[in-house]
Amino acid sequence: MQKLSALKQTRVYQEALEEGREEGTLAAVPLLLKAGISMEEIAEQLQLNLETVRKIAQQQT
Repeated sequence: MQKLSALKQTRVYQEALEEGREEGTLAAVPLLLKAGISMEEIAEQLQLNLETVRKIAQQQT
């Protein structure tokens, strides 16, 4: 249990965790667009740059 706790404190673990969160957030964008939510609302709710949401939307078409 102590090894896991120590691992969670490492920079590598923290960066991997953040990368996973970011990938999950970006993966949600197409689903939200299909649900009819505006790009502006998606950007605001997911705390993303509007340009990022637009790029993802363009990749889907």
